[in-house]
Amino acid sequence: MTNQLIGWKVGLRQACMGNEPGTIGYVYDQYRDYDKSDEIGVCVIFKNGEYCGFSKLEQGIFFDFLNPVQEYADYVFTNVMQLMRDFRLGTWRF
Repeated sequence: MTNQLIGWKVGLRQACMGNEPGTIGYVYDQYRDYDKSDEIGVCVIFKNGEYCGFSKLEQGIFFDFLNPVQEYADYVFTNVMQLMRDFRLGTWRF
């Protein structure tokens, strides 16, 4: 995959996973889209601690990609237990 989306700040266009429209989230991982292998799916964490993967199609429905945040660009997702530890430690500033 050539596009680097890890570290991007996104804003919700509509309510999702207990978050209101306008809520900020951060892309913490990316993957080859399951529906279209030439597209990039992203995993996003929100300020309420909820997280999920979003296909390219879902990204267009739910997100405005606001800007890359350099300090998060090198985040390495290993597993959800580590993701939750990092969240509790305040890795992301919402």
